[in-house]
Amino acid sequence: MTQHSAHGATPLTVFVEGIGLLGPGLSSWAQGRRHLDGNLPYEAGRCVLPLPMALPPAERRRAGAVVKVSLAVGQEAVAASGLQANALPSVFSSSSGDAINCHEICSALASGDRLISPTRFHNSVHNASSGYWSISSGAMASSSVLCARDGSFSAGLLEAMTQVMVEQTAVLLVAYDTDYPEPLRSVRPLPDTFGVGLVLAPQRSERSQAQWTLAPAACLSGAAADRLDDCALEQLRKSIPAARCLPLLRSVAAQRSGEVVLDYLEGLQLAVQVAPCR
Repeated sequence: MTQHSAHGATPLTVFVEGIGLLGPGLSSWAQGRRHLDGNLPYEAGRCVLPLPMALPPAERRRAGAVVKVSLAVGQEAVAASGLQANALPSVFSSSSGDAINCHEICSALASGDRLISPTRFHNSVHNASSGYWSISSGAMASSSVLCARDGSFSAGLLEAMTQVMVEQTAVLLVAYDTDYPEPLRSVRPLPDTFGVGLVLAPQRSERSQAQWTLAPAACLSGAAADRLDDCALEQLRKSIPAARCLPLLRSVAAQRSGEVVLDYLEGLQLAVQVAPCR
């Protein structure tokens, strides 16, 4: 195993203040942590997306799956942190953006009239979820939007942790993916919608659930990413890029210390040192 290090670099250390979770068979972090710590058997089921009630009615009608999942997990994470959503910088990360909207636009372009509705076009940009988050929360702080295909969760985590350390402020990270309908699903077979929200802070508080550290040699080449013992949860981790976060969430749920290795870019993994705060 070869390690890539940045000599003299400072480790990135953050504290997890809030978590939001939504996905197949997962309705919240409160429920999901019981699956991840082994106290409740996990059963896969279709992801149930709540209505984004924080949006005004007009925007609510236009909201697709990516907006619904990202707002749900972001709101859950911020509520758990006790911080003000409108003051938090944010990082949004997705491997594909709004896959369903992409399918509808492609279908329209392949049809006879080739007309695209303004709503479809409006939601086609990769930063749509970030914009809807700003509308729903009143957030005026900076927002970064990333895409790194299957490594999008780790890329978002690295960006968020860097911002926390450099700016010395709490940051909201939201990572999410939605499923493609056919025929796009045959080449990008994401089976369902999944989202995770994390509020990360530079200092420990009474709400802190875990401490995460990325050392200068956090990027590993040839390492094996951590797997989940539960076969159904492991299948979820492998099948949806945003769900690559699950081994990290398991360490929080089970209050474990040690190292968690996550899938990142092709040929690279991300090693996170974890420790419980409770």
